[in-house]
Amino acid sequence: MVLLERIAVLPYSELIEKEPIIPFVILLVVILVVPIIFERLRLPGLIGLILSGILIGSSGWDLFEIDSSIWDLLSTIGLAYLLFVAGLEVDLEQLSRKRNRALGFGSFAFSIPLVLGTLLGKIFGFDWLSSVLIGCLISSYTLLAYPIINRLGLVNNEAVSVTIGASIFTDIATLLILAICVSIHLQQLNIWQTIALLGWLAVYSVVVLVGLNRIGKEFLRRTGEDEANQFLFVIAAVFLAAGMAELIGIEAIIAAFFAGLAVNEVIGDGIVKQKIVFVGSVLFIPIFFVDLGLKLDLPAFLQDINLIWLTLLLLLILTASKLIAALFAKLIYRYNWREAIAMWSISLPQVGVTSCVTFIGYQAELFNVDIFNSVIVLILVTSGIGPIITSRAARGLNSSLLKQQQTATYVAVSDKRDNPFSIIVPIYNPQTQQHLMEMAALLAHQARGRIMPLAIATATASMDAPQLEKSLQRSERLLSKATVLSRILDVEAEPLLRIDDAFAQGISRTAREKKADLIVMGWGKRTGLKARLFGNVIDGVLWASHCPVAVTRLVESPSKIQRILVPVENLTAPILQPVQFAAMLGESNQAQVTVLNVCDRRTSSSKISHRRSQLSLLVSKLGLSNPPEVQIIAHENVAQAILQAARLYDLVVLPFTRNRTIPGGLAISDVTTQLASQLTCSIIMLGEPPQRTNSATVKAGFSSTQQPVTSFQ
Repeated sequence: MVLLERIAVLPYSELIEKEPIIPFVILLVVILVVPIIFERLRLPGLIGLILSGILIGSSGWDLFEIDSSIWDLLSTIGLAYLLFVAGLEVDLEQLSRKRNRALGFGSFAFSIPLVLGTLLGKIFGFDWLSSVLIGCLISSYTLLAYPIINRLGLVNNEAVSVTIGASIFTDIATLLILAICVSIHLQQLNIWQTIALLGWLAVYSVVVLVGLNRIGKEFLRRTGEDEANQFLFVIAAVFLAAGMAELIGIEAIIAAFFAGLAVNEVIGDGIVKQKIVFVGSVLFIPIFFVDLGLKLDLPAFLQDINLIWLTLLLLLILTASKLIAALFAKLIYRYNWREAIAMWSISLPQVGVTSCVTFIGYQAELFNVDIFNSVIVLILVTSGIGPIITSRAARGLNSSLLKQQQTATYVAVSDKRDNPFSIIVPIYNPQTQQHLMEMAALLAHQARGRIMPLAIATATASMDAPQLEKSLQRSERLLSKATVLSRILDVEAEPLLRIDDAFAQGISRTAREKKADLIVMGWGKRTGLKARLFGNVIDGVLWASHCPVAVTRLVESPSKIQRILVPVENLTAPILQPVQFAAMLGESNQAQVTVLNVCDRRTSSSKISHRRSQLSLLVSKLGLSNPPEVQIIAHENVAQAILQAARLYDLVVLPFTRNRTIPGGLAISDVTTQLASQLTCSIIMLGEPPQRTNSATVKAGFSSTQQPVTSFQ
């Protein structure tokens, strides 16, 4: 109450002096709210963070005043975290699959901007070190468009996967040149000392990348691969890499990237990696991007015509050099034009490594404030236009890949299967248990499989604790009811009782241990601050599950479902997953399945007809005994079109996938979210594990080896 009275009376400048916590409150509100707003506008959240820094800083409302030493420390931690996470999330398997071509395109995408950017620096009067670093600014790129290409099921397109792999090469090369330039500048090295530095840098890279990797594997082999040991090794690796970097005279912050690469394979994609990425993504990395906006002197930028010209030329050189690199790749590797445009647009955004080079170069006084201002504007522009171009180019790839995707083999369940089709049914809420069991039973009958009702008892420190005993008794009652239901439904059931630390982990681990083909779960609302920040049980299962997950909201018994609607966005193989699910359920009920595609209102009748024939041909590859009806609707609003059509149906099957974003986590598109909140009929949201690339036989239409299902966005 006292604080509120001070806020009401004191001017803002005096308020900050008396209440220094206010700037941190503003910062946390910005980090929490702004990215959400920008992602709903279909813009990267980092653009909102940088713009927020501009608005609350000296270039805008001048609301953010904080002790510089504290703020510099937080920003430096954010920078180190950004580099560490960049190394930690490098997909080494992706690079190894297309190693030669990725290195080829990476060489073009790195060297051409480096040369042209260096020449631009010399033209504007910078010395050689600063000019080379200007070239480095535009030599790497950030995969901002990854959620788009992942959503469209194009991650395994060769041109796209080559571009993804090449980003690893450009990041490493850019950071190595940054380390060399900064060391030469700060230590005033001569030619022989520079050669010695290069030698030590080569030794350092081998020792860190190879040595830490082997030490980590041996350490975990001897001590056990539990979370505490993995976290301890990560911390030790970061400090060891930083200490070694200081010894040979390179920036300790740059060592964070190499440390991330070194521990990448050691800790894998487990819970430790998720927690490390989460902490950095929700706090420290956003602080760094806000700091970039705070440091931008917008009035000086707008008043200096030479600075505007420098920025425009940087943008022109970046655009032209990445396009030339994509054209070289097209000619050498015989890609088509759409693939070349996709490669160009994916390599346009300059965010992660570019911002790091800018920040470190500015601190080392290799860059003046003019270059710093220009690059911040460059980051904002490329972050906005890059994903937009990728979205359009990638959609064009669908038709060129359609023929290949149509040849995919989809086989139904046969009596010759060694393992029966297994469905895990987590049960917790007695009110929804019967409908969940009925849904699983219908699918199991159709697939000649079995269901596994699963009850999770929350673990305690002591196995004889009263709380655990009470939880076990409740779980046994639920399983007893599920067993009775399975007999009534005439389906084979294997009740499972598990003691685990968390529901999500217990479900995903049990599904993996039992080699389940599908998880059928009840609806879970995001309620409370904890669920919004850390996700609910469904988020956790989708994050870790090896198989598809059907999240259901059933308003009546599944046996009464007679009309099923499946809205699809793209004419690609991933749409077959929800169609197969709907067809499987429809055959068990003799229900009619309709596949609906909504196109732009201005689409011509001839294109609509062509689209209908393509969709019908793709669906026909499923070889269903009762083929779904195909409808194409031209409408200006996708969500409204689907809502209007859904009035005639008992069930709507909505696909969605886990998308990796800069903050990380589960991303469900705005249209899917709107549909889920407004549909009054039963809903099933079918989630597919991300990035499954191995080849295997599809089991009953649910394959853990297929691409992620698409979502509406």
